[in-house]
This record gives sequence, structure tokens and C-alpha cells, in this order.
Amino acid sequence: MPTEHLINELQSFGIRLAAPGSAGVTRRGGAGPSDHVPVTIDGMTVMAPVHNAPAFESPYLAEKPNAQGRSRLSRDGVTIGDISFTARPRFYDRVTSDGVPYSHIATLHGRDVLATTVLQTCIRYQSRVKTCQFCSIGHSLAAGRTVERKTPSQLAEVAKAAVELDGVRHMVMTTGTPPGPDRGAAILAESARAVKAAVDLPIEGQCEPPDDDAWFVRMKDAGVDSLGMHLEAVSPAVRARVMPGKAQVPIERYFSAFEAAAPIFGRGQLSTFILAGLGDSAAEILDICERLTSIGVYPFVVPFVPISGTPLESHPAPTPDFMHAVLEPLAAMLAKTGLQSNEIKAGCGKCGACSALSTYERKTGK
Repeated sequence: MPTEHLINELQSFGIRLAAPGSAGVTRRGGAGPSDHVPVTIDGMTVMAPVHNAPAFESPYLAEKPNAQGRSRLSRDGVTIGDISFTARPRFYDRVTSDGVPYSHIATLHGRDVLATTVLQTCIRYQSRVKTCQFCSIGHSLAAGRTVERKTPSQLAEVAKAAVELDGVRHMVMTTGTPPGPDRGAAILAESARAVKAAVDLPIEGQCEPPDDDAWFVRMKDAGVDSLGMHLEAVSPAVRARVMPGKAQVPIERYFSAFEAAAPIFGRGQLSTFILAGLGDSAAEILDICERLTSIGVYPFVVPFVPISGTPLESHPAPTPDFMHAVLEPLAAMLAKTGLQSNEIKAGCGKCGACSALSTYERKTGK
């Protein structure tokens, strides 16, 4: 089976773990890839669901890994090959100067990415009529695995250690949306400035489009190298259904924000998440991707993963065939417009572990 098809299947079906407690670094709840474990297949690190309902019934089974983290992967009892689990990072064993575990401040994503949710609350999360139905930003906070607000000094301390101890190569800073018109840009700017003063580490910031485009210059000047503003869903009906609060920021505002930010961050240094499988058709996703790529925005299309405890926990993940129908033509579109994940300075698109898209890119480029 080609690697890109295997990745699609693993991200749709998940992986059953024969020995859950020995499978490296897994994540439950929080922002970003949740209920996942990073595994490396043919040199590609992939975030595969392991803690949600589909994974418990997955045809894929990973045996208990050996001391080096290597495991045998099988499908319906037939051996597929070997995979590797990511070892627990050394910086997780430390605490900050004010007594907070480093792992509560930032976590390892993929193989070499440091990720943090600077503000672990959101103006939309507590409202049933406004919350994004797929979001679990409050779960890890409620479980005591993180803190509500990471200070600039804490982030700088942890980032420096993650680079020195574990070879982290870039950082993702996302945030819940706070009250106020900057929509999190101010928090990202002060956090990036502190990290850059402590360690030379490329940073991607992620927030909703601020009301004032002047924030793009402020974030860039503070040390944000790449910027993500995430659409999540692309058609009005799906946006209104699965993200009723965030849908109040219209798609046209995202595009005007991208156009304003493009000359500041540079072509290819803007990105947006699109969650395939929420109800948008492949044609709708590809149509908006064509519009995004025309202004230099990298559309990071990832499969929707149902997360335990969210309103969409029983919503099915997209089929591997659906992901193939989106990602293959999208990779060709990226090649045509000269946008490639390996040229992004920092962030989720550069990491690529939440989607098979970069594998399609490499195949298209051959």
C-alpha cells in the first residue's frame, strides 16, 4: 500500500494499542491534535488517533514497542510493517522556576515541534450556542494537565530547554480567542517576543483574524515568522452548524486578512486549517483552496478526527477515499502555485503530521 494511502487509513481508522502505557507520548484533550499518538512510518511522522471511539475498533493494531520504540503494525492480523513511537521528551521532566511542570506549558507535537495553547480558554467555549462542536480546548485544563494562561517567561524557559534537550526545530503558538478586537494577536505577540529573546526558534502564531490589520505588523515584529488563521470549514451551512460562534467572522474577513498579511509575512508563510469530513464536499474544499493558493496561503487540509467528550465525538471521520479525492488534486495545485510545506518557516503545515498532504506533495514533485 502506498504510504499516502496508509496514512489516510491510519488517520481515519486510528490505531489500537496492544500496550497503551508504553506507546510513547499520547495526548488527550486540549487544542490541536487530540486523542492522538505520533508514529513514524517510512520516515514520515504521523499523528494517529488512539484514544477515540473509532480507534478502539480499528483494524490496525500496534504491538508493544521494544526499548527503541519500534513496533509491528498489523491490519486484521496481517503484518503491514514497522512503525516507531516518539520517545518521551527530556524537557517533560523539568518544572519552571515558579514550580509548573514544563509539560503543562508546552508539549511535543509530531517529532520536533513544540506546541502551546497560550490561553487555554475561549470566549466561545463555555456557550453551547457558540462553541465549535469539534473543540476540546477545555478538556486538558479541566483534567489538570495544563494551566489557563502561560506567561511569556514560562514559554521562553520551556522553549529554550526543548531546543537544548530535545532538538526541537520550530514552535506553534495557538490560543483560545479572548475578549477584545485583537482576537489573541496581542497574547501571541508578547509570547513570541519573549521566546525569541531566549532562543532562536522559528514560531508560527495561530489566531482568528484581528479586527485591526495593524496587528500583522506587530506580530511579525515581535518574532512570529508564520501565521495561521484557520477556516476549519468552508461552506456557510457547515460553518453555521459546527462552529456557530466562529462562523460570525465571515469567510470574506479571512480573505481580506490574508491579503493584508501576505506582504508582511511573505508568500507561503500564511496558512489555514481545513477539516475535511465535517460536511463540505471535496469540490467545495478544492474551490476554496484554489482561491487561497492564488494569494499565497497554504491550505492545510486535515481529516476531521472525532474527539471524546465533544459534541461531535460520534461524527464519523472522513473515509480514506474522500481524503485521497481532496489531497491528490490539492498537491498538484500546490505544485502549480509554488507553495510547498517544506518552505514554511514554522508551524503545522511545516510539520505535516496531521495529514498525508506532504506525502502527496513529495509524490507529485517526483
